[in-house]
Amino acid sequence: MQQPHIFTVYGLNTEVRQVLEQGFGSVWLVGEISNFAAPSSGHWYFTLKDERAQIRAAMFRNANQRVRIRPQHGMQVLVRAKLTVYEPRGDYQLIIEHMEDAGAGLLQQKYEQLKAKLQAEGLFDPAHKQPLPESIKKVGVITSPTGAAVRDILAVLQRRDPSIEVVIYPSAVQGQAATGELLHMLQRAIARNEVDVLIMARGGGSLEDLWCFNDEQLAYALHSCPIPTISAVGHEVDFTICDFVADVRAPTPSAAAELVSRDQRETLHRISHLSHRVEQAWARFFRQHQQQQQHFTVRLQQQHPQRQLQQNGQRLDELSMRAQQSVQRALQQQQRAQLQLSNRLQTVHPERRLAPLQQQQQQLQQRLQLAMQQLLKQQRQQFQALTQGLHMVSPLQTIERGYAVVRKNDGAVVRNPKQLAAGESFQIKVAEGDFTAAKTE
Repeated sequence: MQQPHIFTVYGLNTEVRQVLEQGFGSVWLVGEISNFAAPSSGHWYFTLKDERAQIRAAMFRNANQRVRIRPQHGMQVLVRAKLTVYEPRGDYQLIIEHMEDAGAGLLQQKYEQLKAKLQAEGLFDPAHKQPLPESIKKVGVITSPTGAAVRDILAVLQRRDPSIEVVIYPSAVQGQAATGELLHMLQRAIARNEVDVLIMARGGGSLEDLWCFNDEQLAYALHSCPIPTISAVGHEVDFTICDFVADVRAPTPSAAAELVSRDQRETLHRISHLSHRVEQAWARFFRQHQQQQQHFTVRLQQQHPQRQLQQNGQRLDELSMRAQQSVQRALQQQQRAQLQLSNRLQTVHPERRLAPLQQQQQQLQQRLQLAMQQLLKQQRQQFQALTQGLHMVSPLQTIERGYAVVRKNDGAVVRNPKQLAAGESFQIKVAEGDFTAAKTE
């Protein structure tokens, strides 16, 4: 049988933690805070619960510093967290990354979910966007007839291009009834098909104030609208679903009015510019004809026989000068070659080789003399050493110490008294000289 895998308690908790973290990733939860604790470390520990269950949670200091609310017992919050296990105790818990009040947080969550859904369906794709017409004579505006947005649009159009006709499609732009009225006015504008471009406008506000422009049905209707649309909802930093779906997004209602109108001064400037371009075109036309006429005159002059003779004479002079220059270049090349050969001969001349050899010979002679002197010195030192050695073993050296050498008259060394007869004379050599003695018996 296969041996079962045996976990340690800590190993099992580690495996469970990895499964939870990899399986769930980040999750969003709504719940009530209880048992909130904020120790001196700066971290927050609490329990997140609803009417049926609860779970431990921790939010570390680097994350809770960005939270705009102060958590309290009983507060409803929306959090983004990672699911994990605290291994030492085996506690199943949340690590909170983001926290906000549940009311605003739910709206933001719904907004993000709808935005992701519509984007996946292609409602934001630039390929489906319609360009604004080049010439706009009639503009439709879906907005509140008493709001600041419509006043800003009318003021900009009156200043820039009073010839543009404006059709107001009145609708509420805030509250529960606003969504239905906006959708109804958009459908009416599509059915009438009386304007060149359609602006959906409102001033700034909170997420709750602009919520009617985040409706899913309104987004589908705006996407399918055959009239080019501009969304001008809120201020420059505000974004609604209509901003992403519309063909063009303007940061403010005034900016939308500028997009659909041309400044009269710009039109006058354009006319002046076109007039100037026409004058320049006529001037270029006359210059071109004058240049063409001059070109033909020059060609006629170039084809005159005297001109041809002059050109041929000039050509002959050029060829003669080129021939002289060619001969001079060849002569210079020969001279340079001769100079190079002369330099090469000088470099291989015997005299140039003899000097290094003589110098080498002198160096060898000097080395030979030095070697002979060193050898003679070594021989002398050896001779002196041998002389001293011989002197040390010489009989004379022994005699110097008081000894004597006895020899018979024939020169034989006497080593035993029996070698001498009674009365026989013999020679005795001492350090200072020789003398004769005789044996007494």
